[in-house]
Amino acid sequence: MPETSGPLNQRDLVLLEAAARSAGEVAMGFFGQDPRRWFKDNNSPVSEADMAVDAHLVEVLRSARPDYGWLSEETVDSPERLSRERTFIVDPIDGTRAFLLGGDEWTVSLAIAEAGRPVAAALLCPVRGEMFLATLGQGATLNGKRMSVSSHEKLAGSRLSGPHSVTANAGVRAMGFQAEPGIRSLAYRIAMVAANRLEVAAARAYANDWDLAAADLLVQEAGGRLTDLDGQTVSYNRSSTRHPALIAAPGQLISAVCGALKGVVS
Repeated sequence: MPETSGPLNQRDLVLLEAAARSAGEVAMGFFGQDPRRWFKDNNSPVSEADMAVDAHLVEVLRSARPDYGWLSEETVDSPERLSRERTFIVDPIDGTRAFLLGGDEWTVSLAIAEAGRPVAAALLCPVRGEMFLATLGQGATLNGKRMSVSSHEKLAGSRLSGPHSVTANAGVRAMGFQAEPGIRSLAYRIAMVAANRLEVAAARAYANDWDLAAADLLVQEAGGRLTDLDGQTVSYNRSSTRHPALIAAPGQLISAVCGALKGVVS
């Protein structure tokens, strides 16, 4: 990435942070108020809150950067984004099920990608009052404090969150992983690796760009990696937004974890 991208990344981060905070306020206006809801074709829930937050973000972000592409879970996709140098990757409410059930771990997830990788990210957990921020090469913070992944070096004792089929697996338990409660926002689950609250976050196949991009940069800038089970880095803003099963872990653990969980996470 060119050096000149640094100042632009910082300006974009200021924009993302402000947008995430105002989007969080919109979402909180619906939280606990039994918003109207329905199901998408893939049987995932969506609500009027998701759509209101998406509309707000379109207005705030696209008006500020009209030359950027746009990819959001709640906006009909367009191949136009593929021709743009930079693209917003947005999940208005990541963890809609948690949101609708009154859970506190749902997030607003915002990232900007360039050349297939995130360069700026803001992830807000409104109910818990947590703002995660990162820019490429400048580290990651939680409420203004620098984050660093765990220094733990063994599978045994590694705190793991993921699908129940993974955390409850007898082979996984036998390797000494410490199963942690499920986290219904995938972005927040991955961010917990950056914040040293987990060593490992697992994601089953078919997660989309908007679930991953912001949290991916947080983990990277905190010293970890998000990869597929073969150790390949995730690429964003491609024709297909879907990804295979993924693992987030500190750099010193990622290879061992991918090897251990291959065949378990799918």
